[in-house]
Amino acid sequence: MIDLTKKKILLTGGGGFLGGFALAKLLERGVPKENIIIPSSATDDLRKCEVCNRIVAGQNIIIHLAANTGGIQYNQEHPAELFFDNAVMGANLIDAAYRAGAEKFVMWGSVCAYPKNTPVPFMESEIWNGYPEDTNAPYGLAKRMMLVACQAYRKQYGFNAIYLLPLNMYGPGNTFNPKKSHVIPALIRRIDEAKQSGAGFIEVWGTGKATREFFYVEDAAESVVLATEKYDNQEPVNLGPGQEVSIKELVETICRIMDFKGEIRWDSSKPDGQPRRSLDVSLAKKEFGFQAKTSLEDGLRRTIAWYEQNKASLV
Repeated sequence: MIDLTKKKILLTGGGGFLGGFALAKLLERGVPKENIIIPSSATDDLRKCEVCNRIVAGQNIIIHLAANTGGIQYNQEHPAELFFDNAVMGANLIDAAYRAGAEKFVMWGSVCAYPKNTPVPFMESEIWNGYPEDTNAPYGLAKRMMLVACQAYRKQYGFNAIYLLPLNMYGPGNTFNPKKSHVIPALIRRIDEAKQSGAGFIEVWGTGKATREFFYVEDAAESVVLATEKYDNQEPVNLGPGQEVSIKELVETICRIMDFKGEIRWDSSKPDGQPRRSLDVSLAKKEFGFQAKTSLEDGLRRTIAWYEQNKASLV
């Protein structure tokens, strides 16, 4: 086990959604604040080798959470950017970290790396058995290539690089911008706007038949820190709550919590995305003792409460 309180840590994406919670978890562990470096997206372009070389210098641990990401619509509109940005950032950072003599590199991957038609629950061993779901394939493949990078640097250089495979996250502080948001924040905002305008219905993409699991952000942050402390293996590790739900059930639950009694209109001309997503998370529990604590109902209530308190300031 690594004692993080004695390490200098580079936390990319530390000013973002997951990163803010990961920072809080590190501070709770007793890591001195001055030992945690968070690159600025305004001045530190991780797509540039020289920037990565500069920011990793002198750091013991690199936790790479920064990403260009979004929902189905954003994936369809920006496939090249999503592939390039995520592949190049990850490749630059892992190479810079190895060459700078870092002790460990933690790569935050994505469930989108899995093949479209994967037996449920997804096992880590299935990740190479097919092409990702079309609507997010460029992003998913960029993330899958980072597994290759972690394993290659471990094999050739003995570099302690690990790869985590999380589900889609949600929670307080999520992106509610409709151009980039994932399904839960998008639904919360849409339902709120329907209530405010007096609309008697909301429109939702797809048929509602697809299933997903959703990872509460505070649980996700705890998984990052536990893996950083305890995991040292080339195999990818699934991370999530182990609670599959249909999109139809999800929408109905959010409507109930938000007391929206209008009609739900399904636009079946729009894609459902991957038919099912549910992970086998037994390896994470076995290897570093991680188990999600937050139920979907509790997580949704906390997220909706945060949105209600902060919506006036959201873009």
